[in-house]
Amino acid sequence: MHPVLAQKNEIIRLVNQAMIDFENITEAAWNDKPQPHKWSKKELLGHLIDSASNNIRRLIVGQYEQEVKIIYHQDEWVACQNYQAADLAEVKTLWQLLNNQIARVIENIPEEKLQNTCDTGKGKTELHTLSYFIEDYLVHLQYHLNQITA
Repeated sequence: MHPVLAQKNEIIRLVNQAMIDFENITEAAWNDKPQPHKWSKKELLGHLIDSASNNIRRLIVGQYEQEVKIIYHQDEWVACQNYQAADLAEVKTLWQLLNNQIARVIENIPEEKLQNTCDTGKGKTELHTLSYFIEDYLVHLQYHLNQITA
C-alpha cells in the first residue's frame, strides 16, 4: 500500500475511534478550561477543525499552484469561530466530516503532485511538500486527540 493511502486510512481509523472515545467525555469536561487562556477540550477539537480546513486548502491549492502562501493563525481561528459557545454535537460532526473530506482529498492527490510545495511561513518563507502536510497532519491529529481523551 502506498504510504499516503496508509496515512489516509490511519486518519479514518483515528477519527472513528475518537468518535467512540468522545462518548465517555462529559459535557462539563468538554467545556472546562484548565486556565482562562488555555483551550477547553471543545476548543481543542475546534482547533482540529481549523487544522483540517487549512490543510484541505493546502492539499488542494498546492496541487495546481506551486509555493502558494497559506498561513494559519491558530489562536485567531479558534477565537473567531467561538467553539466554546458552539453546540458540542455540531462540533463533533463537523470535525468528523472534515476528516472524511481530508481523507478523500489525500486519496485523490496524484503521486507526482506530492512533492509540490506550499509556503506556510509567517513573515518568512517556509516551504513544505504536500507529502509533509499529510504526515504532519496525522501527527498533529494524534497529539491533540491524546490531549482530548486523556
